[in-house]
Amino acid sequence: MLIRSLVSLTALAVVFLSVPPALACSDTTPCEVAGGTYVIELPDPSEAPVPAVMFIHGYGGSGAGVLRNRGMVDAILARGYAVIAPSGLKMQGRNGGSWSFHPERPQRRDEIAFLTTVRDAATTRHGLDADRIVLSGFSIGGSMTAYLACATPNAFSAYAPLGGNFWRPHPESCAGPVRMLHTHGWRDGTVPLEGRVLRGEDSRDPDAIMQGDVFHALAIWREANECHHLKADRFATTGPFMRRAWDRCAPGSALEFALFPGGHVIPQGWADMMLDWYEAL
Repeated sequence: MLIRSLVSLTALAVVFLSVPPALACSDTTPCEVAGGTYVIELPDPSEAPVPAVMFIHGYGGSGAGVLRNRGMVDAILARGYAVIAPSGLKMQGRNGGSWSFHPERPQRRDEIAFLTTVRDAATTRHGLDADRIVLSGFSIGGSMTAYLACATPNAFSAYAPLGGNFWRPHPESCAGPVRMLHTHGWRDGTVPLEGRVLRGEDSRDPDAIMQGDVFHALAIWREANECHHLKADRFATTGPFMRRAWDRCAPGSALEFALFPGGHVIPQGWADMMLDWYEAL
C-alpha cells in the first residue's frame, strides 16, 4: 500500500514538473511572487533562453489587461520575445491597479524590488534570457519605467517608456547611463508633452500634483548619458514615428525620442519600431 502511494505521488510529481511554464500561469492564472503577481505569454515555438519585454500597465489596468492588447502582444511574440505583464496593487474601491512610482510620495509597495523580483522569477520559471529583457510601460507605467531606470540603470537591458516619464518635481539626477527610447503622442492630452496639473489650483500651488515635462526629462537623460553636445545627432522618420537620437554619449548608452501624430495611446507599429531600435543597439 505504501509503495503504491509512493508510486502515485511520483507519477503526479512527474506530471506536474512536465507542465510547460507557459501553462503554469497566464492571464487567468497569475504567477505569484513576493509582493504581487504577474502574467506571461511565451512565443511559439520558443527555445530557451528567450528574450522578453516586461510591460507595465497604466492607471487602473492590470497584467491580464496588457495581454488583451493583442496587436501589441502578438507583434512582440512574433519577434520571438516573451511578454511579461506585472500587476500594480489594486486601488481601494476600484478594480484596477496602480503604481507607487514617484519616490517623493507615499509608497504602498517597493515597486523597484517587486519588478526586479518579477524579472528574476520569470527568468528562472520560463527560461528567459536575463541579459535581454526590455522594461517598458504605458502612461504611469512609462513613468514607473523611467523612475526604475533612473534609480537602477542596470536592472534591465534597455528601457522604453511610452506616454509617460518623470513627474514634477523632476529628479535632480539619475544613477548612471541607460539605453532608453521614449515614445510620445504629439496630441497627447492625458499626459501632455509639457505635463499638466492634476490636483491643485495651478502650477503655482505648492501642494499641486503635476505631471512632468518630457523635454525636461530628456535633458535629465542626456545628463545621465553624458550627452554633452545637447543637440540630437540623428533624425529619422519610421512610419508615423518622427525620431531623434543622441549618439555622442557614454559608451554603451543610448537615447532616442520618438513622436507620433496621435494622442494617449499605444500606436500601431510601436512594438516593431521599439524592437528594431533595441536589436540595433
